[in-house]
Amino acid sequence: MKKTTFLLAVLCFAVMSCTKDKTNYEAEIDTVVTEHSEFKEVLAINSNGHKISIEALNGTFYMGYNEIRLKITNVQTKEKVNASTVTFLPIMTNAGGNNTSCPHSYDLAYKSDDNYFLGYSVFTSESNTNESWKLYISYTVADQTFAVKQTISVQEQSNKNLNITTFTGNDNEQYFIALISPQKPNVAENELIAGIYKFNKPTNPPVGAFPDPSQFSYTEVSGYTLLLDPRMPEPSMGNHSSPNNKNLTQQSDGLYHGVVNYTMTGNWTLNLIMLNENGQTLKGTKVPGDFTPGVEGAKSELYIDILF
Repeated sequence: MKKTTFLLAVLCFAVMSCTKDKTNYEAEIDTVVTEHSEFKEVLAINSNGHKISIEALNGTFYMGYNEIRLKITNVQTKEKVNASTVTFLPIMTNAGGNNTSCPHSYDLAYKSDDNYFLGYSVFTSESNTNESWKLYISYTVADQTFAVKQTISVQEQSNKNLNITTFTGNDNEQYFIALISPQKPNVAENELIAGIYKFNKPTNPPVGAFPDPSQFSYTEVSGYTLLLDPRMPEPSMGNHSSPNNKNLTQQSDGLYHGVVNYTMTGNWTLNLIMLNENGQTLKGTKVPGDFTPGVEGAKSELYIDILF
């Protein structure tokens, strides 16, 4: 009788454990994925007779990849200001007073057809009581350089298709992978776009007034490859994969493009192995090909979870 009671208790615990895992996955699947396509003003700074306006998708800075569009106009005339050498530097300060940045384009590129300066920022955390973000912007007008700064709010990114991951590679360098597209995948073969960035460790102490850009420098890595193995890790899915996926390689825009084939909606894990330009593995492990129903799927050492 005692043996039977023990077996029933074990069975009950196993059922409860599986139910708990499944419930967590079902709760995630109920999440509504919102796709944003319109750029709106998220920040405006009036200084030196100029209005510096920054636009981002949905008028919000989100944790993760953000395309930045910056415009400078005359406050009185509302006309475009012929500015040059626009720089953009986000700085995060934590509760201990330590300063860090995130992958970003420091020198913004002017797009004459659309009359704005283009860049990006990959915010690595959201604003909270312990971490605050501030933008440091400089620009030149008629050989005179102006500098402005403004505290900003970075919001949580609820869309898991735009997740990011930060890690230290086998070369002891700090890397960042940010998902950029698709925002809202289809049950089909989807073009998968990501940015891969590396922190440039400072070689000299800071100089001049804070912040010294050389202490907060990041680059888009060149010639790397992201080997891709998408799986459905939910126990009921058995960690199965899908056919016709393509590894991510760098294209002319500096970003990494590949193909991920989602055969159904739900929770997916993008298992990754990152290779440098010489084909050496910097992070990631191969995922076993076993079908594992009832067990949460194994993941690579390097992975990003998504949901649609």
